[in-house]
Amino acid sequence: MALARQLDAGDLRGKRVAELGCGLGIPSIAAARRGAEVIATDGDIDALALVRRNAEVNGVEVETAALDWADPDELIERGPFDLVLASDVLYERPSIAMLLNLLPRLAPVAWIADPGRPAAGAFFEEAEARWTVEATEHGVVRIYRITLA
Repeated sequence: MALARQLDAGDLRGKRVAELGCGLGIPSIAAARRGAEVIATDGDIDALALVRRNAEVNGVEVETAALDWADPDELIERGPFDLVLASDVLYERPSIAMLLNLLPRLAPVAWIADPGRPAAGAFFEEAEARWTVEATEHGVVRIYRITLA
């Protein structure tokens, strides 16, 4: 919700946005409401069905696609995007290397919301060594703005 609230404050008209690990797609829906062309991705096809339904109920268009971070070529070929979103995706250490590899291949900027998941510290330590990372607190959630280019 924190990432969606941040997106609600901006103008994304004409921007191409990809969300990784979208779950219910709340940030994707917020970006679409602000004018972005959005593709919401997740490895769980049941989650993608819920995103499509949530978008319909909210009166916005959000495209969905199944995505395995270990095999992201199809999404990369659809880029580049202006912004990548991810919320609460840093559960396991194996995902760190895949996400670090994927982000700069998709967009020049990423916004990642994290409530303090186990792998987050290692991910952001590595991200700060490579790129510019700015974090803001939103209750128990931190939103990291990463400049990848």
